[in-house]
Amino acid sequence: MMCRAEIVANSSVQEELIETVESALPKFQYTLVPMVHGKGRTNRKLGTVTWPELNFLLIAYIDDSETDAIRSAIASVKDRFPGEGIKLFMIPEIPV
Repeated sequence: MMCRAEIVANSSVQEELIETVESALPKFQYTLVPMVHGKGRTNRKLGTVTWPELNFLLIAYIDDSETDAIRSAIASVKDRFPGEGIKLFMIPEIPV
């Protein structure tokens, strides 16, 4: 089975996050949406003068056996950058 991994994070950690996940999962393939606007719990990320920061979105389909590795990789980035918003969402495959 597979699942969809969605990572939403501050653009400031994009390079570090991708490198860390690629190290944990050498065959990692993903789609990157580099500029994502939105509002979280504490502030907005709109890329404007008032709210200058932006998020990015990374989407990947991974095998169930890789979920622990991606969770650990994201947790390690969160530990290094505790003040940045980094979220991982895992959506299981729905058989049809």
